[in-house]
Amino acid sequence: MAEIAGDEAAPPRSPSGAGESSGGPSTSTPTATGSREPPLRTTKPGVKRLVLTVSVLLSFLLGLPFMLKSTEIHRSPLPSEAIAALARRLHSNPPSFPCGLHAVLLRSGAGSSDASLADRLERAISAQLQLLPTASTAGNVSVSVTVDSAGGCSSSSSSSSGGSRWQCGAVTTADLVRGDEVFDELLHSALVGGGGDGMRIYTIVVVESDDGKGMRVVVGKHRHAWVVGKVDEAEAVSVIGKVFVKYFMNGGLEEGETGIGKGEFMPVGSDGNVILSFSLLNADPSSWVYDWEFEKIAEKMLNPVVEALRPIAEINIESQVLYHTPKSSYSYSDDKLGGNVLSMGDIPFFVNSNEWHLDTSISATGRSKVLQFVVYIPSARECPLYLQLPDGGLSKTNAFVSPMWGGVLIWNPPGCSPNFKTHGTRKKMSSQELMETLEIFIGQLRQLFGLKPNYLAHDMDGRTNFIVSEKGFAEWELDLLYRHHSYSNTLSCLTTLESLSSLVQSLPRMIVMDEIGRQVELSLEAANLAQRNASLGISDASAVYATRARALAEDAFFHPSIMSISYASIEHYFAIYMPFFAPVSLHVLLAAIKELKRYKAERGKYSAFLASQTTPS
Repeated sequence: MAEIAGDEAAPPRSPSGAGESSGGPSTSTPTATGSREPPLRTTKPGVKRLVLTVSVLLSFLLGLPFMLKSTEIHRSPLPSEAIAALARRLHSNPPSFPCGLHAVLLRSGAGSSDASLADRLERAISAQLQLLPTASTAGNVSVSVTVDSAGGCSSSSSSSSGGSRWQCGAVTTADLVRGDEVFDELLHSALVGGGGDGMRIYTIVVVESDDGKGMRVVVGKHRHAWVVGKVDEAEAVSVIGKVFVKYFMNGGLEEGETGIGKGEFMPVGSDGNVILSFSLLNADPSSWVYDWEFEKIAEKMLNPVVEALRPIAEINIESQVLYHTPKSSYSYSDDKLGGNVLSMGDIPFFVNSNEWHLDTSISATGRSKVLQFVVYIPSARECPLYLQLPDGGLSKTNAFVSPMWGGVLIWNPPGCSPNFKTHGTRKKMSSQELMETLEIFIGQLRQLFGLKPNYLAHDMDGRTNFIVSEKGFAEWELDLLYRHHSYSNTLSCLTTLESLSSLVQSLPRMIVMDEIGRQVELSLEAANLAQRNASLGISDASAVYATRARALAEDAFFHPSIMSISYASIEHYFAIYMPFFAPVSLHVLLAAIKELKRYKAERGKYSAFLASQTTPS
């Protein structure tokens, strides 16, 4: 049993050596003992293991786009370039409304008409307007002059291109005796154009009259005013310029007064809706209980106001009667006045928010604005209740306004006194009392919108009177509101759209629904239409489009899909999915690399075996 090292016979070949299956042991030729060369492979290596491993890797790679698509954030493209273009236009050319001033010199004499006088007055009035301050919304003013006398009619050279046409001879100085309201309507019928859908034309008529009463100015309820008196050419030019700028352009506000265009915000919701809530408060039902027929009177008095303000606000009206609503402030008795007095210093504490349940509107949805108008009926022990002004006098209306909230009217029932015995008597406000109350509330609404509650007669180079409109707002006042509302809403729309665009760009993972993109496009379209109508001087149409533009911009910015989701960065996105996919993906990738290396090595052995077989021995 002798063993001789190195003489051992080679082991027999495996039966499977003719063909190796994938994953089986490789067959190699024997080598001499002590040789460091790797054994050669006599069969071609299989690819089943490699194909299986690579197929698993490819399945991961093919599934990656589906995973990214399933986790994709939908972002509707916003027209950022269009928003930037609108911003450049508004900043370089803010909304302004061109208008026309038509001056008419109405003479009583039979002198011949003088065309040179009309041209001279036109140049003088144009120069006068350059020296007077105007509102920020005022654009270019085109001036035209007409001289109307018994001898004929002449107009300045620019009158032929103006929008207003004066019917010569339709109104004479003799018509003044018929009264201001009748003369106002006569002027309105004598003016053709300037009141339609085009640029607004304002007419100021100078009526020569030597009645010895001095100069008198009357501002009508349409778009015209007239000056009565014996005035020379220079005085006429001065008065025409002052009336046009002070009233038709600035709403009668003096320098330093707050109001429309002076920083006051208009009480309209961002969606363009306003709710006027009228409440009748019975402080102590044990004294008396008052009711009212509000719907009947309101339909007559408030519907014209609602229609007049429709271009700038969609107004809804509600009413209610409340009981047990005492005030929060204290009043004191004044024997000289024969009642109780509430000082102006106690007004901020008058509204009792704990007992006055005013916010019960079912129409106040979204971003609508609710304006409260309260009729407060004091109890018998504090009746009559008067509101004392800072100068010691009593308020004529016995009412006050709370900015952006509404107004309060203290209504003392007829014949009330502390010794009046009623024991909970049920009564009803008469129609006349309710109409007087609503007139005061309309004045408060005017004040909330930035206008004066009323224009008291005062001196401005003479006495100035005003014709009251049944709408509560004169046409020239509505033009003021339309211009200011269009201006402020267009700028507010731009600010909102710029904020939305900046927000979307700063949050790449933010969802932007198609509805938001559509709202932004419609808002831009409405803003462009508002600016186009403003450039044409069509203030009411511009106000309508500006309101729509702002409402759509606000709807897009406060869309529920934006407000209800918390947005994270891309790093947070990877931090969520990496723990699920990174470990498995890494192992599959490493297995594929390892298998590829093994296959290359086995392939090299087989190639070496083939090379050795072709080498001559």
